[in-house]
Amino acid sequence: MHSNHLFEYAVIRIVPKVEREEFLNVGIILYCRDLDFLQTIYRINENKLKAFCGEDCLEELEKNLAAFNSIAAGKNKTSPIAKLDIASRFRWLTATRSTVLQTSKVHPGLCADPGVMMEKLFGEYV
Repeated sequence: MHSNHLFEYAVIRIVPKVEREEFLNVGIILYCRDLDFLQTIYRINENKLKAFCGEDCLEELEKNLAAFNSIAAGKNKTSPIAKLDIASRFRWLTATRSTVLQTSKVHPGLCADPGVMMEKLFGEYV
């Protein structure tokens, strides 16, 4: 029998015109303290993005989303944020901000496997 673990997640969003508060869901960030798990998954639908914002900002968004991945994984050893503990990195990534790349509010849940849950949430929201 698998035990359930508390997890927290947020939806990663592109907000092309911050002042209009319209967004396009592009990914999920999921954190599970019990299993020392913090990962992101994302995909940008280019056609949807172009229809949504009409600007060619794909390259910059890809770089920013890759930075989210790197920070979540703690890979970039020159980044002070990537050097933080896993919980602090999750809190930093999900902090409220007024930029083109934002996250939803954080939501909790229970799961046996955070990787499977992340894929499920990605399928539902992205």
